[in-house]
Amino acid sequence: MKFVKEDEEERRDYILQKDKTTIFTARFVIIALVILIIAVVASGIHFEWF
Repeated sequence: MKFVKEDEEERRDYILQKDKTTIFTARFVIIALVILIIAVVASGIHFEWF
């Protein structure tokens, strides 16, 4: 099973596609996770848990 489907391939056994939707969603998820990590660290500093 391949991980990323290239545009010219005719296979169906892939996990991700290399298209605009997948790239946008991956960036959105990564940015959301970074924001959540920053929020957890900031709240920990604010409430003196660290």
